[in-house]
Amino acid sequence: MIFQVGIENNNEGYRSIAWALDHPGCFAYGTDSGYALSNLPAMITAYSTWIAHNEPSWVITDKIELSIEDTWTDYDINESFDRVEKEGYTVEPFFQYDWKSLTTTDIERGLKLLAWSREDLLATISDLKPEHWAFKKEEERWDIAGIVRHIGNAEWWYLDRLGSAFPREKNPTEVSKWIGKVRSQLNKVLPKWEGSKQVVGLDGELWSPRKVLRRALWHERDHTEHIHKLLKVFG
Repeated sequence: MIFQVGIENNNEGYRSIAWALDHPGCFAYGTDSGYALSNLPAMITAYSTWIAHNEPSWVITDKIELSIEDTWTDYDINESFDRVEKEGYTVEPFFQYDWKSLTTTDIERGLKLLAWSREDLLATISDLKPEHWAFKKEEERWDIAGIVRHIGNAEWWYLDRLGSAFPREKNPTEVSKWIGKVRSQLNKVLPKWEGSKQVVGLDGELWSPRKVLRRALWHERDHTEHIHKLLKVFG
């Protein structure tokens, strides 16, 4: 099976991501593009196994062939949209593939993937004690409660890029209610994006329904694994 790949370099200033563009939520990291690409086949296999825990996988892994379709290097801009070295807004990839409209199959699968990803997150945090929620590594920005809220914040922001978010002042203070409300909104609007050719340029960056789906699944799956790693300190 041929997998179309988008390469993102300079992610967070220190790593590359190889995105399996046909399969939102499937990606691999590496210290550079070569390492990210070499790590992707194993991640594709793991992704297919993840799907198969819920229903027969639609990802065929008998023979994995990677086809690099696009390469992007993240960069920062200031308020005048000039490139700057640091401390600006990071413009992340809009691949040629992100122009493609979402199909009925894309949306059906996307809703399933979002549901399974959320189940994984909730299973990770459902039994946490107060000391777990408040745990923060010295070099990190948030404690675990902050990471979970960040998942909701980012998802709300993705929706806002396409004018599909609810007013931010209606943000519930309880973390679980917040991430639930944002996900409910994404589930509501995703079917409405079927066949949409909408591409929005906002704050120096391009967004489309396909990019929002790709980013939302990546972000939640990445941070669920992040929380798993943090919790290992408790044994």
